[in-house]
Amino acid sequence: NLGDRRVALEAAIAELARELEITAVSSVYETAPFGHRDQPAFLNCCVIAQTMRRARSLLALIGTIESRLGRTPRERWGPREIDIDLLLYGDEIIADPDLVVPHPGLVERAFVLVPLAEIAPSRIVPGRGVTVDGALAQLARASGDVRRVAGPIDASDRAAP
Repeated sequence: NLGDRRVALEAAIAELARELEITAVSSVYETAPFGHRDQPAFLNCCVIAQTMRRARSLLALIGTIESRLGRTPRERWGPREIDIDLLLYGDEIIADPDLVVPHPGLVERAFVLVPLAEIAPSRIVPGRGVTVDGALAQLARASGDVRRVAGPIDASDRAAP
């Protein structure tokens, strides 16, 4: 939610596409900030990717990409240049101090569920016994909480040759 938000999303997807096989990208959605309300709105999207990397290796890659794109340590849930979360990792359930999958807020946050439901509506959330669409249907929402502002970012022409 800092700087040119669309450019940040495009750059993040381009970086991910250099390392992973991106198979789906959701539309781009604008949402009110989560956590600290006194900050600019966020742009959000979700991607599905195939990888041979283990979950920890993928998390390390995400951290490297965020750093490359200018993310600096700040207060939790405060403004940031980019934020890439690992929401799901196959059917695995991981509960370690530095890695929790499925993402602990996944089924409680419309700003995650709306774009994810666009590209993986019938995906079952491991350990929850509910599909992404089902979790979204159960979520109490405010009108206009997640607004589609653009179609999917094209990852196919952004991968390194």
